[in-house]
Amino acid sequence: MNRQEAEIKLKNIFGFDHFYDEQWETIDLLFQGKKVLLIEKTGFGKSLCFQFPATQFQGLTIIFSPLIALMRDQVKGLNEKGIDAKYINSEQTPQENSQTIQDAIEGKLKILYIAPERQENQEWITATRKMNLSMIVVDEAHTISVWGHDFRPAFRRIINLVKLLPQNLPVLATTATATKRVQEDIEKQISGDIQTIRGELIRDNFGLYVIKVESEDDKLLWLAENLSIMEGNGIIYTGTRVNTEIYSRWFEFTGIKTTEYNAGLDANSRKEIEKGLMSNKWKAVISTNALGMGIDKPDIRFIVHTQIPASPIHYYQEIGRAGRDGKPTQLILFYNSTKDKNEIEEDSKLPKAFIDGARPSLKNYKKVIDALKTEQLGERQIIKTTNLKQTQIKVIKADLIEQGIIKEVIYGRTKKYEYQFNAPELNTKAFDDLRELKLKELNSMLEYINITSSRMKFLCDYLGDNSHTQYLNCDNTTLEKLKVNPKDSTKQKLLEHRESYFPELLVESKSSKIINGIAASYYGTSSIGAALHRSKYENGGDFPDFLLKLTLKAFRKKYEQQHFDLILYVPPTESGDLVKNFAEKLSQVLNIPISHKLIKTGTTQAQKALKNACLKKDNVSKKFSYSDPKEISGKSVILFDDIFDSGATIKEIANILTKFGVVKIAPLVIAKTVGGDI
Repeated sequence: MNRQEAEIKLKNIFGFDHFYDEQWETIDLLFQGKKVLLIEKTGFGKSLCFQFPATQFQGLTIIFSPLIALMRDQVKGLNEKGIDAKYINSEQTPQENSQTIQDAIEGKLKILYIAPERQENQEWITATRKMNLSMIVVDEAHTISVWGHDFRPAFRRIINLVKLLPQNLPVLATTATATKRVQEDIEKQISGDIQTIRGELIRDNFGLYVIKVESEDDKLLWLAENLSIMEGNGIIYTGTRVNTEIYSRWFEFTGIKTTEYNAGLDANSRKEIEKGLMSNKWKAVISTNALGMGIDKPDIRFIVHTQIPASPIHYYQEIGRAGRDGKPTQLILFYNSTKDKNEIEEDSKLPKAFIDGARPSLKNYKKVIDALKTEQLGERQIIKTTNLKQTQIKVIKADLIEQGIIKEVIYGRTKKYEYQFNAPELNTKAFDDLRELKLKELNSMLEYINITSSRMKFLCDYLGDNSHTQYLNCDNTTLEKLKVNPKDSTKQKLLEHRESYFPELLVESKSSKIINGIAASYYGTSSIGAALHRSKYENGGDFPDFLLKLTLKAFRKKYEQQHFDLILYVPPTESGDLVKNFAEKLSQVLNIPISHKLIKTGTTQAQKALKNACLKKDNVSKKFSYSDPKEISGKSVILFDDIFDSGATIKEIANILTKFGVVKIAPLVIAKTVGGDI
């Protein structure tokens, strides 16, 4: 098929008149049965490079994509064009996924999108041998490279399938962000006679700005005064889930219409917010980097980063989600360069923490190896045996399997892991090399913050595109610098907000009478965490009165109109009478009787010493009771504690109180941690 013939079909199927030259070059190579790596900027139209040839091949095209939103949108669009396409991912039930696999086997589909993690699913592995495959596509291909900015160990298994395919079966890998090193790694992994097409990365319509600040408050203040006057709608990226809430509540207080989005939301909520973003329902969506990839919205007019990304690659990809229509678009990056007592700049701490946490420590690898030397264990059993987080276990498992130290074994429907006899020693050189690379990438991002030359040229050069010399679209070239100079009235408004904003405790359960509760603050914000730490761990005496005033404000905001019969408090593990004394003060001010009859029936560890939800739950299971159950039957109670972390303790106590006939359990705490919210 020549280009002219292909473009006639393109018009009939997709409604476009012509291919870009690089689109056609890619498609022509695929028609010849070649392997291709396509590196093109976001918004270029990479998806057409595999969707069009997929409609022309006889069999099935499988597209591996880590982006559920993209799958959903593209499958919908293909179906509307009369193309038989489906997807397999965690949003569907096992039955729906199994039916989709069966449809693929029976030749009822042209295109099948699938999450790469499915390569670990035995049903999928068996099914691929029965499918009539025409082409394999690896979308977001940087994820298969250990040097890529979003490497995921499970994605390497895609390569196992590629290597089993006939040599002349076309394979396409696509990405918008690949350094030369990542490019070479992808080429090597896909192997065979692969051709790479690299386009130009410059985005002329971008206006790039960096705003240096001296505090987190400066970011909130600048946005309060400027967000409403920025053109169009956009995305504000934060570094943690909890910050999506903090920014969203601040904008709510100032009357700016926004909403928050993060990976902790359920699938339906995420879909609704994505839908609202498409229809410009809000001035901005405040999100972790969970939002944006795979969402085809051409008119995102601005993107603001309140936290520095981990590398120029991350940054280019995230800003690449804006301005796809070619119209002027603002890209703003805040950076807090104030230093702590160790001379570490504030905004470099979070990305450094991510780098430190990307690979578990060697002692944690040893914990898993030692556990599996003793017996075969499933993932949950490993988690409980080692006291490690599930995210750490997944990384460790993938590394140990890749190095031949452990292997998967299947018993019926149960997957376990076993230590390999005469296994090699753990090789840590790759981990050390990767850590060094990540630190270099972060240093390059810090360099971007401080450069005085063109910001766009810096990004393009970093990503291997040296094709342009004129990059006059940033605050170092032709655009005016943006600075923080808030009005006194805005500062006062922020103070008022702090006195009225209290984090919610989402603990409501169908199995008990507990309702969603409230905290007076987040642990670690302003002076709250320091005051709690002094009292609990530095012999600082009772919690100070300013915490009492703040907790009473939180109580009145949440529970002012509700009736309570008793105040109960969580029996201590290691903090003596601190919680009891504070609860007694609450009782006196609120004029609600206090009970001292909520008791421990067994020894518990401090929850902060336990690293995963399984162990936290087991630690407090059946460890509480009430010494006079008849007293609380039919009563409504406040359940007070100083710090809320996983919620396991409060939920366990609520289950016990429910059995004793309590009709309402209202949690109230001084501070909620941000643990697990990154």
